[in-house]
Amino acid sequence: MATYEPAITALLCIDFYNDFLSVGGKLWPWVKEGAEEVNLLENLRTIVRAAREAGITIYHVPHHRWEPGDYVDWKYPSPYQLGAAERQAFAKNSWGGTFHKDFQVEVGDIVATEHWASSGFPNTDLEHQLKRYGKEKIICTGLLANTCVEATARIGMELGFHVTLVRDGTAARSHEALHAMLDIDGPTFAHEILTTTELVSAIRTSASAGEKSAGQASSKPF
Repeated sequence: MATYEPAITALLCIDFYNDFLSVGGKLWPWVKEGAEEVNLLENLRTIVRAAREAGITIYHVPHHRWEPGDYVDWKYPSPYQLGAAERQAFAKNSWGGTFHKDFQVEVGDIVATEHWASSGFPNTDLEHQLKRYGKEKIICTGLLANTCVEATARIGMELGFHVTLVRDGTAARSHEALHAMLDIDGPTFAHEILTTTELVSAIRTSASAGEKSAGQASSKPF
């Protein structure tokens, strides 16, 4: 059974923006069907709440917030980057580029610098912020499953982290894309692929075991 010791575990909340997670968001129509099928929002609330209660640090992993002039002088921007610029997705200082109201930054959370493409690691301080605080295990949740979540998790594994994906803690633009990420690509790099229920149970069991061990140690005579 997977263990998630709070001292070495981090929950990565990838692109929890209104544009993705809220009705009226520019990209909500992309994921609406799949998100509602798996009860994504409630699952994310459950996961974040369980992590906070267990003492697992929340890491916000935000996509670059669009600003005028983005990519105009890039030689090879990707189709997704150009599409984001056209839609002004996650625009800076906009409602869509703000974290969903249920996933605001709280005291003790870590906010990584914004990633420009899919993975939360290249050209950001995410790896440093994880290793600085001794985090060895990362739980990857958020959007999109087959782009930012997969890319972040895959590179996380390459960097030496223990990686967990959550089947109903992400969504994609199609069932095929989600299937490819969770059932074809995911097993090649993720150490665990769990449901929300399985993950929360493992988090709570790990936290309880840690508290019991600490209690036993403190009761021993010098």
